[in-house]
Amino acid sequence: MAEPAQVRSMFARIARVYDPLNRTLSLGIDQRWRRALLAAAGDVRGARVVDSCSGTGDVALAFAAAGARVVGADFTPEMLALAERKQVDPAAVTFVQGDALRLPVRSGAADVCTVAFGIRNVADRRAALREMRRVVRPGGRVLVLEFTMPPGRVLGPAYRFYFTRVLPGIGRVVSRHDEAYDYLPRTVLAWPSPAVFQREMEEEGLVACGHRLLTRGIACLHWGRAPGGSA
Repeated sequence: MAEPAQVRSMFARIARVYDPLNRTLSLGIDQRWRRALLAAAGDVRGARVVDSCSGTGDVALAFAAAGARVVGADFTPEMLALAERKQVDPAAVTFVQGDALRLPVRSGAADVCTVAFGIRNVADRRAALREMRRVVRPGGRVLVLEFTMPPGRVLGPAYRFYFTRVLPGIGRVVSRHDEAYDYLPRTVLAWPSPAVFQREMEEEGLVACGHRLLTRGIACLHWGRAPGGSA
């Protein structure tokens, strides 16, 4: 795992191409995954949502469009600047600079806390889960969307080849930065299996945990609740 300062610097350098490159490399499927995350939260009209590792704000803005009051936190100012430019209503989301390990939100303030494709970049994912649990009220939801490696004798090896050989090359050409798109497959390959990560969520005190593979296992949606209260 790279040092936090290195990760911040890397994302700052690729911020300008982050959104179009993600759409290209995923063939637009990343937007479908974010819609699945929003659907898993249920009716969020009037809900208080914290989006950790908010990046360029896609998840935060989707929750705001669904009627939630949202705080989007990220530790890379260049990414947040792009997120703010995407807002139709400047009051829809409060974007703040903040570390996923020390979210600038008081304990129990949120009904939902999300992270999409960001917890993999955090130095201590268990500490990030504890922080997500801290900011939600009793019964509040914690939702994690992250890449994983698909199972299967055919799809698994084919996707691994694309992910480790083809994707980094495209990323380097478009972004003109070697590091970021070598970093991506390296961190995904090191990421725990969905079952192992679900167990980590449970061990950090979340209840009613589960997960669902998306697009035949290219990504995985995880969920859990803080104990107590009502869902």
